[in-house]
Amino acid sequence: MLPLLILIGAYFAGSLPFGLFVARAVKGIDIRDHGSCNIGATNVTRVVGLKWGVVCFLLDVLKGGSPVWLLPKLLQTPNDPSRAHWQVAAGMMAIIGHMFPIWLGFKGGKGVATALGVVAMLAPQSTGITFCVFVVLFAITRIVSLGSIVCAITFAVLQIIQLWPRPFGSETWSLAAFSLAAPVLIIARHRANIGRLLRGEEHRFEFKKRTSPPEKKPDDDRA
Repeated sequence: MLPLLILIGAYFAGSLPFGLFVARAVKGIDIRDHGSCNIGATNVTRVVGLKWGVVCFLLDVLKGGSPVWLLPKLLQTPNDPSRAHWQVAAGMMAIIGHMFPIWLGFKGGKGVATALGVVAMLAPQSTGITFCVFVVLFAITRIVSLGSIVCAITFAVLQIIQLWPRPFGSETWSLAAFSLAAPVLIIARHRANIGRLLRGEEHRFEFKKRTSPPEKKPDDDRA
């Protein structure tokens, strides 16, 4: 029962809407009514400011990585081969919690920062390379969504290559499945962004000090 309880706990940890908390604490507003209506760090940065966007980003990363890091310590079974599978499951539940939080009617964020915390624990080498890809793309385009989508694909490819020739072996099948499923979920949550990218209408990130919340530009999935 303990692993199952941990998975439930991972979901609730991931479902904590830190973007909503930060915006209310700092400006007394509901972040879902401003900017892109996104509860994630990018919209918090756009609406509340860079400093608080970074805080939100780090909190979202932490809530993704913490369940994966804590699970082995709680299970206390270092030689159990199933422990790695439970870690992957805990990470996936944290991402799902962020994307579909029970507190917000299952309408959450896109899961990029939370997924970053998860993969940093599960696959640090692929995560490091993927993060470098994001930095380069963002520096060139200043489009966060494009970097997120490309990095989701990059991570999946890197992981399958790293796990080759038996990515779905008895010890690695869960990590391989996660490395495909999590990017698919992230890309699906960016469907509105993909439409804007194809039309050449996607927002570019601007490092400007904002004195008032920007005009509301709701996303199709409020993510």
